[in-house]
Amino acid sequence: MEIISYRPGAKSEALDRIRSRSLQMNADLIARVAGIVEAVRAGGDESLIHYTRELDRVSLTPAELRLDAGFLEETASRAEPRAVEAFRKAIGNVRAFHERQRETDWQMAGCSGAVTGLRILPIASAGLYVPGGSAAYPSSVIMNAVPAQVAGVRRIAVTTPPNTFERAPAVAAVILEMGITEVYRVGGAQAIAALAFGTETIPRVDKIVGPGNIYVAIAKKLVYGAAGIDSIAGPTEVIVLADETADPRFIAADLLAQAEHDELASAICVTTSPELAREVSGEVERQIASLERREIARASIDRYGAIFVAESLEAGCELINLIAPEHLELMTSDDDRAASLIENAGAIFFGAWSSEPVGDYLAGPNHVLPTVGTARFSSPLGVYDFLKRQSVIRYTREAIEEAAGDIAAMADSEGLTAHKRAVLIRKEDETTDEHR
Repeated sequence: MEIISYRPGAKSEALDRIRSRSLQMNADLIARVAGIVEAVRAGGDESLIHYTRELDRVSLTPAELRLDAGFLEETASRAEPRAVEAFRKAIGNVRAFHERQRETDWQMAGCSGAVTGLRILPIASAGLYVPGGSAAYPSSVIMNAVPAQVAGVRRIAVTTPPNTFERAPAVAAVILEMGITEVYRVGGAQAIAALAFGTETIPRVDKIVGPGNIYVAIAKKLVYGAAGIDSIAGPTEVIVLADETADPRFIAADLLAQAEHDELASAICVTTSPELAREVSGEVERQIASLERREIARASIDRYGAIFVAESLEAGCELINLIAPEHLELMTSDDDRAASLIENAGAIFFGAWSSEPVGDYLAGPNHVLPTVGTARFSSPLGVYDFLKRQSVIRYTREAIEEAAGDIAAMADSEGLTAHKRAVLIRKEDETTDEHR
């Protein structure tokens, strides 16, 4: 791995390259996805089936779009029992964590009997996109569906490419474990359009969540407004902040765990120890040779991997806040002090025993995290993403009479005379009690 001496404010080509990672949404690709989205919006099931045949090489009828319970049960029976047991445990942990995110209505009293407050309600429906191929991860089903269920979303619809269950029967097992019954065998941009606009077979949803390839990401961006979306996720990333007390084997293993995801993934070590930097670099080379996905990991490490040697813990944390990583691991002699210097990170893993895959699978916090610098202003997926809030205002006659003068003055200053009249008419009116 490339070892770079980092000085705050100094120019770094490697840092610029890492920070510039993003999904490449060129004009031609956007136009192609827009065509698919519009075709499904206008053509419904017919267009959905057309693109499934053209892009997935699978011919379906409208009646075959939705999977029945028998298919899911038969598919789930082929899943590895030990994996299903582990995913069941993960569901429990993730649910317990997200239960703590519940919100409740509240009210506050004002002058003369006025009451204001907030109502918290779940959205009515959510669509969960599950990628196919090598990215068909049962853990992502858990992380996206659990917060929706805890929030109280009444309808959760899953869409996934037709070949998903052949390659990943554990996805079906997790869907059944979670009690989800509405599952469609359709993927790509056409699935996102179907969820956003609805077809004869697939009713529209209020919000679309879940990972996907560049076509799915563009489609989510295009349909936003017709439906809500979770985010436009970019390539995954990890930073390990370490000092001379850290074990280079652990650091290398965690960097490679991230690098094997994707050639665009970024795996970075920030350290105050030049000696540790050299040891980590050597350990990465030793470990990468034994990986099944070593070609992907190698491309990731070569393009977007680096070891930055900082002059101090403060300088290292400044660099981390600049990058705003999705995952941040702390392996220092004082992790709490290091964490106190961090403002921008999707999730923080404390200590040598808190390897990032623990968060990916089992710990409980959501593994859907802000990527490519969006941790500066975004948060992990949670129950709050499936809730809506309604402001509540309840004024008495006495309260409006007291407030009318102030409201009228503000309306006057903005030239909104009807606003002014709407409050003054109540102050002047001698309405009987039955109209109060």
